[in-house]
Amino acid sequence: MNTDSKYTKFALVREMMQTPDILRSFKLDNSEKVIDTIKQKGKLFFTGEGSSRIFPAKNAIYNARRAGINLNLAAEGGLQACCYDLSDFVVFGASNSGKTKEVIRLFERLKNINHKNLFALTANKNTKLESLAQQTFFLSCEKEQAVAATKSVAEQALFYQSLLSAIQGISLDKKLTQLADAFGAALTMPIDKKIINAIASAENIYWAGKNDGVAEELTLKTYEIARKKSDYLEGTYAVHGVEEVMNANDVVILIDPFKSELEKIKQTLVDGVGLTVFTICDEETIFPTIQITDIGELSNYVYLAAGWNILVETGVSLGINLDKTQRARKVGNEYIGG
Repeated sequence: MNTDSKYTKFALVREMMQTPDILRSFKLDNSEKVIDTIKQKGKLFFTGEGSSRIFPAKNAIYNARRAGINLNLAAEGGLQACCYDLSDFVVFGASNSGKTKEVIRLFERLKNINHKNLFALTANKNTKLESLAQQTFFLSCEKEQAVAATKSVAEQALFYQSLLSAIQGISLDKKLTQLADAFGAALTMPIDKKIINAIASAENIYWAGKNDGVAEELTLKTYEIARKKSDYLEGTYAVHGVEEVMNANDVVILIDPFKSELEKIKQTLVDGVGLTVFTICDEETIFPTIQITDIGELSNYVYLAAGWNILVETGVSLGINLDKTQRARKVGNEYIGG
């Protein structure tokens, strides 16, 4: 993907291309209150639907656990969260529109029982969600035109990760230039046409990777951008039974794979099923590899960018109008009420 008009005629691509500068200029402002509250409570719950939860929340939890942050962290969709006792948790709800029905239902329920620690992250002001939150943080990326959320996903994730880093007394500010550069490089690097052709002709596209939100988010984006059937295979799930229903017309894309399991994956999926496997990794592997730059605790954003690149190339090769979905909506389940 590059700045050729065959790409940039789509709002989706233009918004993807804006993301490096959004990451470069990111600032965590006015967060003292929520940081103090999280420290005091020791429990933080993330909620949201689809792209507002998958990568932002799971990336934050993954990196916090790797860093040994002593917090009870969890994430769930809004309606399932209504089944939980969240009285001792600080609750953060993300919704770009501020109108996501499931998040609002949860916040209304918690507000009705006098929950004091409700915080929101959104791209729009004067929304129902803002009226229910103790404090609302606003994304700088502003409203997206494309149905598939992109630049907002990256900014939401950086907000959460920066928030948890600040709780440790660590600032990510000095790493943002490196992040933006690596993100931009992954977003625009050439992808071998043989890889794109294989993905474009696949019956099913499986994304396999850690439970850090990257592969799962790219599964959702496969539906919205490439309009292909897709599934997320967590960890080593790809060799624990799903091979029974795979076929030679399928493709598996491994993101930052466990190196010790690559040979087993080859035996099970390539030799056993006959399908095609690719990797996105910071080093070459035994499979055709799309190589990205390792930037430490911010590398997940670079993996995400490489995945976006693949999906746009796939969609363009299939002649898809990336901005015009047939059924998917910008606000999947919009709250309509007083």
